[in-house]
Amino acid sequence: MKVVIITGMSGAGRSRAADWFEDQGYYCVDNMPPALIDTFLEMAAADTSSIDKVAFVADLRSGGFFDRLSEEIDVLKERNGIELTVLFMEASAQEIVKRYNEVRRNHPLSGAEASESVIEEERAKLKDIKAKADYVLDTTNLKPSEMSAELDRMFYGGSGSSNFAINISSFGFKYGIPSEADVMFDVRFIPNPFWVPSLKKLTGKNKKVVEFVFKHDIANQFADSCHELLNSMIPGYINEGKYHLNIAFGCTGGHHRSVAMANAIADKFREDGMRVRVTHRDLDLQSK
Repeated sequence: MKVVIITGMSGAGRSRAADWFEDQGYYCVDNMPPALIDTFLEMAAADTSSIDKVAFVADLRSGGFFDRLSEEIDVLKERNGIELTVLFMEASAQEIVKRYNEVRRNHPLSGAEASESVIEEERAKLKDIKAKADYVLDTTNLKPSEMSAELDRMFYGGSGSSNFAINISSFGFKYGIPSEADVMFDVRFIPNPFWVPSLKKLTGKNKKVVEFVFKHDIANQFADSCHELLNSMIPGYINEGKYHLNIAFGCTGGHHRSVAMANAIADKFREDGMRVRVTHRDLDLQSK
């Protein structure tokens, strides 16, 4: 029997993940106390309904019962006839606060408004569970459709090192530095398309802007050096148990140079066979 335990941070998208597993034919159980997982599986195995795929959502909502989850994971991994996969979901504290504010719900750990301190407290409580996860999915920058695509790649497109993801973003310095970046590059040294009248209102996604940026040797040299540097870092991140690397490229407004460079670096990593996600934080501010 295939068994998936979906756990992780509150507000990270566990319910959406459960919906995805249900679409794949899994029998999904939400907010299952870990101590009852074993009993449910015994009942399912004895049932004539032939349940062969089950997904459990287990999280801090179950209170003191949740403390049994780590032990239950160890038991199920040793059990014959059970193919267990643990999916841990997380997101940045800022993003989780934003999501809770949008739906006006209290955080389950505090019973009050979500705050970054409460979220980091929850992250610390889940540290041991995360270490036992087979997959870690950071949903900070993911739209629902992108999250579904990531789950599809994780569960049907490979495993092992493919679990490591590279998140690349562009931003404008005048709108603030992204706090979630592990590595940040300032590309304001590249000649600016903004000062070319025909390119000013275009973005770094436009072919003409890309050609302008990369007709300069300094941009090409930087892209090659940047790719080489980051490639040398990735094995270290994986060895340290990291599941993703957040890389940000910034220019003045986040519309031209940073966008073109972020896309170029993303293409290089895709050619390497890496899982890559790209977001352009300030691109929609072009007209404002």
